[in-house]
Amino acid sequence: MTRLRRTVSRSALTFLVFGVLPTATLAGDLSKYRNFQLGSTLPAVAKQAGGNPSQAKVIQRRPALIQELEWRPQPLGSSLQTEPVREVIFSFYDGELFRIVINYDRYEIEGLTGDDLVESMSSTYGIAAKPTPAKAAPGLYGEQEVVLGQWQDSQYRFELIRFSYGPSFKLVGVLKRLEAAAGASVLEAKRLDDKEAPQREAERIARDDETERAKLEKARLTNKPRFRP
Repeated sequence: MTRLRRTVSRSALTFLVFGVLPTATLAGDLSKYRNFQLGSTLPAVAKQAGGNPSQAKVIQRRPALIQELEWRPQPLGSSLQTEPVREVIFSFYDGELFRIVINYDRYEIEGLTGDDLVESMSSTYGIAAKPTPAKAAPGLYGEQEVVLGQWQDSQYRFELIRFSYGPSFKLVGVLKRLEAAAGASVLEAKRLDDKEAPQREAERIARDDETERAKLEKARLTNKPRFRP
């Protein structure tokens, strides 16, 4: 009975995470997550997510436009079904979807191991390559991220990642032909920002000084006529 419950639980997780029936496959469709297609335009993704392109956050404007759109999926079907995904972040390079980051709700997948998740995801994306030992890389805020499983072909790559600071997981999908360009653009934007930082700071100080002078002059014109020694 316990084995049956475990099997049903894993099958249900596969359906909830990917929206497909768990069918064993050697090579899956790595071009999409659920029905979101890598390479799609921002308006198309926003419409599919039930949002508006204007909701996208601008991460940088130069040397290429990079935007992010957040989506919080709701449980499907009856109230007995849960949604294991906490949020999905779509990243766009000049308006084209090049990365999808799926962050899972740690409480909705509580008790599931990395192997459980890899097994379920393999039902959609095919047999996973497992780094041995598990590949670790620094995360955005310095924490270690461990790659537990990888699925890729010549155009796309998905990786299941576990955060080192807690039992949290995320799935990251990328469009390879834009991945390097987006990364280079981010580095160039930082270089330009750092180069121009002194000039921007000097301009900010000058604006603040001018604002303060204008404020004092306005107060002087008001107070001088009514001043009595």
